[in-house]
Amino acid sequence: MHSYSSKIAEFKAKLQADGVFGCFSKTTDSSVIEAIGLSGSDYIIVDMEHGPVTTETLKGHMMALNASEMAGIVRVPSWESPLLEKALDLGAHGVQVSSVTSAEQAKKVIRRMKFYPDGERGVCRFVRAADYAEKDKASYFKEANHSLVILQLEGAEAIRNLASILEVKGIDVLFIGPYDLSQSLGVPGQIQHEKVMQAMRKIVAEASAKGVFTGIFCDQPDQASYWKSLGVKYISYSVDIHLLADTVRNLKDQLFPR
Repeated sequence: MHSYSSKIAEFKAKLQADGVFGCFSKTTDSSVIEAIGLSGSDYIIVDMEHGPVTTETLKGHMMALNASEMAGIVRVPSWESPLLEKALDLGAHGVQVSSVTSAEQAKKVIRRMKFYPDGERGVCRFVRAADYAEKDKASYFKEANHSLVILQLEGAEAIRNLASILEVKGIDVLFIGPYDLSQSLGVPGQIQHEKVMQAMRKIVAEASAKGVFTGIFCDQPDQASYWKSLGVKYISYSVDIHLLADTVRNLKDQLFPR
């Protein structure tokens, strides 16, 4: 079993080097999480914005991660969501926050995720992340403050405020949500539209210039390769349920071509 702090340290080292690879998860079956971890993926994003996962299900998912080196990231719907602290209490290695549009929102996320002196996260040691109070208090508070802060930029307002967001200290990854961004720019679903591509390249370039890592969602290999070539280090490829269906469909098409 890998410790909480060692998983985060390894994740950050990979992020700094060649980058990290993972996918979104919308399953409620923790054995799927366990299997993906054993595949060698660097992380998984448990989706509590668009997926059916409850906090009880999330607990099982976080326990399943113990069998692998994979980090568990939880996506929550907004910077105001009460799921943010709950995800950390259940042992998430990081939280990915949707629809961050300003530096002030980014700062509030960090304050909610970190204990003193870095923030003002509510204190309770009787949670899974603290081994139900078995973990040394000082060690728990210290290692918890290394949790990964991943903020999603997915709208025109966020792009207008990009410079000030990049000045906020403590952000590990700025994640680009291409589908919501395409809607915000008036071309819903057209993630290859030049308006969308230009906006995404702007985020990557300006973040790189400030030494901030970027991430992106892809669902085609050529998309992943393209963004990786531009320096995107946090590649989120598709969704577990879709990957399963796609693999079965492709296998059937090979064995029983129409």
